[in-house]
Amino acid sequence: MLRYIYANDLQKFPKLARTMFQDRADQFKTRLGWDVSVDENGEERDQYDALNPLYVIWEMPDGRHGGSMRFLPTTGRVMINEIFGHLTGGSPICSPLIWECTRFCLSRDAGSNVAGALMLGGGEIMRGFGIRHFAGVFDKRMVRIYRAIGSSPEVLGSEGEGREQISVGLWEFTPESYEVVAKRCGISPELSQMWFDRDFGAPATEELALTA
Repeated sequence: MLRYIYANDLQKFPKLARTMFQDRADQFKTRLGWDVSVDENGEERDQYDALNPLYVIWEMPDGRHGGSMRFLPTTGRVMINEIFGHLTGGSPICSPLIWECTRFCLSRDAGSNVAGALMLGGGEIMRGFGIRHFAGVFDKRMVRIYRAIGSSPEVLGSEGEGREQISVGLWEFTPESYEVVAKRCGISPELSQMWFDRDFGAPATEELALTA
């Protein structure tokens, strides 16, 4: 199932949090060879994990991490502007209607529907928070995955060639794409919305007003 957890609340789910950061280390450092920091516990974190991002996490039946994504509003510090700004023409992406999505990670044990479930969760965030677009950085291997899920981005800029290519993309929420993603990952929109409502306890727009 999907869980929506802010970084400040991860301590309530120690096994889920620990295995998420360990799977990130496994994917980004071990499998992809990225230059990321892994601590003595085998967990990968970066500076943006300290900004209280919202995580969408697929929780396995035994409480372990199956897959996750990380979200931050572009009105604050985000990777796209601070590290990959040259791929957007040097113009910062900054809007309350655009959030950044990063650290798309899948466990080695993830089922075939987990990637789609995470994208479906992203759609719930868009609907619940009134967000128009997600912006994110992705590598060449993700193009096929996004296409299979049914949620391909508009590419704003790229660098590199072949498997080394890195791009910045923009995802737009539409009811049609939401239905396609739900169908392909085999999760009903009703179940997806129930998971979202369970974790926020109230419409997300109301939650934003309460915490503003």
